[in-house]
Amino acid sequence: MVIRENFEKKLAELKGKITEMGELSVTSVERAFHALKHQDVEIALRVMEEDTEVDNLELEINQFAIWLMAKEQPVARDLRVIIGVLRISSEIERIADFGVNLAKATIKIGKGSSLVDIGQLEQMKDICIEMIRKSIQSFTEENLSLAKEVSELEDKVDDYYAATYKKLTTYLSEHPEETDQLVQLLFVNRYLERTADHITNIAENTAYLIKGKIYDFNS
Repeated sequence: MVIRENFEKKLAELKGKITEMGELSVTSVERAFHALKHQDVEIALRVMEEDTEVDNLELEINQFAIWLMAKEQPVARDLRVIIGVLRISSEIERIADFGVNLAKATIKIGKGSSLVDIGQLEQMKDICIEMIRKSIQSFTEENLSLAKEVSELEDKVDDYYAATYKKLTTYLSEHPEETDQLVQLLFVNRYLERTADHITNIAENTAYLIKGKIYDFNS
C-alpha cells in the first residue's frame, strides 16, 4: 500500500509539472500576441529568449517519466498516464514554439502602423488560451467532458481562421504594396490555427487515458 501511495504521489508530481509547462505556454502566447498588438519588439524578443524555460521543463518531464517507467515498471492504466505525459509535454512545447513564431512575426512587422483590424486574430488567441487551460485541466483531472469541450472550441478557431484568411488575402490583392505586413499576419493566422490543433491533440491523449482507445477530435 505504501509503495502504491508513493507511486501515486510521483504521478501527481508529474501532472503538476505538465500544468506548470502549460502555464508557461499560455504566457508565451499571451505575451507574444500582446507584442504583436502593441508592436512591442522588446517584448517579442523576451518571448523568444524565455522559450528555453519550456524546453528545459519538457526535458525534465521526459527524464522524470522515463525514470518512473524504469523504476516502477507500470502497466495498463498507469502506463497510459506516463505515455500521456510524454505526448502532452511534446504538444505543449510545440504550442510554446508557436508563441515564438508570433514573436518573430511581430519583429518582422516592426513598428509600422497596422493596416488591418486584428480583432479576429485576438479572438482566436483568446480561444486558444481557454483551450490550453481546459485541455491541461482535463488531463490532470481525467475529465472527458472537458476534453470534448476543447474539440468544440477548435471548431470556432477554424471558423475564425477561414474568415481571417479570406479577409487578409482580399486586402492583399487590393494593396500589394503592403505585402510584407499582410503576409506576416497570414502567418499569425496560421500559427494560431495550428496551436489549436496541438491543443486538441492534448484532449485526444486525455480521452485515450480515460477510455483506453484512440479518439480523433479533428475528424
